[in-house]
Parts: sequence; structure tokens; C-alpha cells
Amino acid sequence: MRILGVSNDDTQANARFAADNAFSFPLLCDVGLEVSIAFGAARAGDAAAQRIAVLVDSEGRVEQYIEQVDAATFPRSLLNTL
Repeated sequence: MRILGVSNDDTQANARFAADNAFSFPLLCDVGLEVSIAFGAARAGDAAAQRIAVLVDSEGRVEQYIEQVDAATFPRSLLNTL
């Protein structure tokens, strides 16, 4: 299993957020919102994205879509559950 985070913040803001939350996974920058729009976390023309989680299987299929996750606690709780 691999966890990737995606944020519409810039590199420096993402680095601070990842360090503050002790993330052990990459936090990718999506300042243009392309990924966020593709996964339904943002809409075109909207500068903000919602915090969601999308679980994708090894074949690239969406297994679960979870709305309104807490970015600081969700990754660890998901790993504990799995």
C-alpha cells in the first residue's frame, strides 16, 4: 500500500504542513488543481479544495471515496484500520 497526499498549496507550505504533522509519505503539490478537480475535491474556478481521501486499488480503480477527512489524523487511523 502507498499513501500519497495532494495539496493545492505551494512546495514550502506543503513541506511545513508535512513536517508539522510528521507525515511519512509524500505530499504532492497541485497548485493548478488538476488532480483535485479530477478526484472531485475541487471545482474549476474555485481556489480551494476539500479534504477528501480516495482509496485506489492496484489496478487503478477507486475502491472508496471518503469525504471530509482530517489531514492530521486520517493517514494514521487508516493504516491502523488496515
